[in-house]
Amino acid sequence: MQLNFLDHPIPAKLSSGFPDAMVLLDCETTGGKAIYHRIIEIGLIVIEGGKMIETWQSFIDPKVALPPFIQTLTGITPGMVNGAPAFSDIAEELLSKLKGRTLVAHNARFDYGFLKNEFERAGYSYNAKPLCSVKFSRNLYPQFNRHGLSQIITRFDLAIENRHRALDDAKMIYQFFQKSSALFSDDEIAATCALLQKRPSLPILLDAKEIEKLPNSAGVYYFYDEKGNLLYVGKSVNIRNRVMSHFSSDYKNPKDLRMSTKIAHVDFEQTPSDFGAQIRESNQIKALNPLYNQRLRKVRKLFQYRSVEDENGYLRLNIEVIETEDTRVEQQFGLFRSPRQASKQLEKLAGQYFLCHKLLGLEGDRNSRDPCFRVQLKKCFGACNGSESAANYNERMNTALKNYQIKLWPYSGPVLIEERDPQCPDQEAFHIIDRWRYIAKLSILEDIYDLGYQLIGETNPTASLKNNDSNTIISPDYDNTDDRFDLDIYFILARFMVGQGQMKLNSLKIWPLAVVT
Repeated sequence: MQLNFLDHPIPAKLSSGFPDAMVLLDCETTGGKAIYHRIIEIGLIVIEGGKMIETWQSFIDPKVALPPFIQTLTGITPGMVNGAPAFSDIAEELLSKLKGRTLVAHNARFDYGFLKNEFERAGYSYNAKPLCSVKFSRNLYPQFNRHGLSQIITRFDLAIENRHRALDDAKMIYQFFQKSSALFSDDEIAATCALLQKRPSLPILLDAKEIEKLPNSAGVYYFYDEKGNLLYVGKSVNIRNRVMSHFSSDYKNPKDLRMSTKIAHVDFEQTPSDFGAQIRESNQIKALNPLYNQRLRKVRKLFQYRSVEDENGYLRLNIEVIETEDTRVEQQFGLFRSPRQASKQLEKLAGQYFLCHKLLGLEGDRNSRDPCFRVQLKKCFGACNGSESAANYNERMNTALKNYQIKLWPYSGPVLIEERDPQCPDQEAFHIIDRWRYIAKLSILEDIYDLGYQLIGETNPTASLKNNDSNTIISPDYDNTDDRFDLDIYFILARFMVGQGQMKLNSLKIWPLAVVT
């Protein structure tokens, strides 16, 4: 489907893959032992349906001396906690905020242990299955060694005023979840959360050894039945965890339940990063047509929006067909697989930006000056009959289309994308891309010459890319794909190549290529 963002803007809502109701919480304490030390500050954020609906903070009088090193670490002084409410004073209010919501904390065992002990001392019972944001980070970002909150703040350039203060640290979890919502699909995030909160059980036909062989790294996985028929192809930044997420006991996805009864064998291919995994998954689904995957296919015709100004100065949109082999897609607005899909998205844009259905071609006679039906509903400001100025209407139209403008190819020619796993330098891949078309994945770097390319500005080009290992091989031969324009591949490439954040996060480097004549 058409994406309305490619540069990973911060989303207004957290991914639907997270639990629907959450409390992101942080505690500051007098020490590290929950049965002995006490909470001195609690900060939390209440999340409902992906939106922040409440923040709450309170100092707690621990009724014991505040250790000097805790004062230095947190900036919390005895004067800030002396006379503050005791935990028992706020226990009922706090419990009402936690009830029915998933507790989320960074190193959740620590915060949950303190909460549980403090509630027990106050005469309340509190039990939860917390979601640990440290484990969440470890699962979705396996390329990094450290997952403390300080490392995450630095890694994602998060804005914080007071480190080691409860509410400020809870806000860092929220910002981290926002970043992850932009970088990963709802399914990937849901799979990670489900795995961290539940204990999956293996399908009846699947031997445990099939899971033991799976790596905790990026790549593509394949499910087969007893007869060797391919059931499903998936990808993940953590193959083992993603595979296990298919086997959660609740089986909210009916497809997983049906498929689970048939899975007898699991295979996998590792990739250096999420980039290679996404490319490989898309190409493999199209090539192999697994039984339980959504059918994906390369199409010769796509549909776009064409913006034209009418005789009265108002912008109108037409849905036009384009040939993927003959069109410079950089000049178009939007790419869709069908006119119906393009029209559905236009309806959403009209609702969001109060655009006129007649000028969009969604209602009645486009040349009539009669008001459209939506004028009566106050969902159109009257561009259809001249009640709204062309300048005002066109400004909203341009805003609506801004995120649908196809990204210009940012290079003068083809490029080589170098993909490496920083945790395993031998795990590497090289991809040739030209004008958003995926040309090939190389197994041996020198194959660029056989394909008619060479690196620009390198006297010994392969040396700088191969870390002095002249025999690096990824697979037995290079994967020469169908290099026609592919909508799914375009979206993947644009997500990774347009912004520097994704390039850095996945340790990708781009090298310009010249065509050898």
